[in-house]
Amino acid sequence: MRNCMIMILLALCVPMLVQAQSADTLGRPPLKPRFLYDVDAAVWFDNREYKEPLQTPQTLFAVRLSPEIGVGLTDREGGVHRLSAGVHYIQPMGSNWHDVSLFPTVYYQYRFKGLSMSLGAVPYKYFIRQLSDFLRYDSIAYMHPNIQGALVQYRSRHGFVEAMCDWRGMQRPDQREMFRLTIDGEYGYQGLFRYFVGGVAQMNHKANYAAPTPREGVCDDVYISPNIGIDFSKPTPLDTLSIRASYIFGYQRQRIDNTVYKPQGVLLEFMINWRWIGAKNTFYYGNNLMPLYGIYADDLNQGDPFYQSRIYNRTDFFLYLVRKSFVNCYFSWNIHWEPQGGLQHQQQVITVFSLDGIRQKGKLRGLFDK
Repeated sequence: MRNCMIMILLALCVPMLVQAQSADTLGRPPLKPRFLYDVDAAVWFDNREYKEPLQTPQTLFAVRLSPEIGVGLTDREGGVHRLSAGVHYIQPMGSNWHDVSLFPTVYYQYRFKGLSMSLGAVPYKYFIRQLSDFLRYDSIAYMHPNIQGALVQYRSRHGFVEAMCDWRGMQRPDQREMFRLTIDGEYGYQGLFRYFVGGVAQMNHKANYAAPTPREGVCDDVYISPNIGIDFSKPTPLDTLSIRASYIFGYQRQRIDNTVYKPQGVLLEFMINWRWIGAKNTFYYGNNLMPLYGIYADDLNQGDPFYQSRIYNRTDFFLYLVRKSFVNCYFSWNIHWEPQGGLQHQQQVITVFSLDGIRQKGKLRGLFDK
């Protein structure tokens, strides 16, 4: 009889113990994975009426489709985990299968309160603020939509800081080892106007090919750029009315002959935006920020080649054609001026679509923060 009572008690207690172990000490339910999916797309028509020697006249016209699936869960402390995989399919218009580019996307992401960490092949769309033109050329933004490495970010009501490691090249006989590190941040105070101070820094490294390819030389590309600015838009009907001033210090070294360059300059940016129209002006004055561009091009310098000029001005006039939470389509007429090529023009029609944006509030950001 006693044995029967023990068996009955065990039969009653075991399910209760299993149920208790499936929740934590606070009685929260167990972790439940969620199936995630998203589809992004971008279409760009970029007509460049440029002049040599700094630029090449050309028209870039392509579509990029970026499907993605994954699994996500929220842990008992409130941290959000995401594991995703997908691909960027890039099809230049007027071409065939031989010109198609495929870039895999595979990353793990962790978010907790204001902190976010992403590891793997991570889409640039997660950046809080896109890098400045002297650090990231728009042609590269079109054709290289991922960083390969890590992106760590922290955001608060006063500002943000984000740092990335982008491992751009694995060393092979036909490919150099290349990587770059960046950190960007801003702290702001909102009074009648919004005052902000911040800066961006980069360390970019280009190494040699693997053997038996002959050594070409190792190069370093470093920039440090503090900035300060004011946004006057709050007491006005404008969405944006801001001015920013930056100082840029560069350090570029070609180690094979120990040649060192230390370019410096100032950058002034003005932006105004009201509902569906806007304008942005960027003026640079200083030294050639890319003294080795003529030798290594974008293997070393990832920024806009116009910054080889000692004086450079760019004025963008843009018009939103469609601007929703899930689609951003605008036309931009960009006027460039530098002493060697004179006045030059660029016309862009850029559309960005995000399926995930249907569930979001606000307006979808374009490729270049417009």
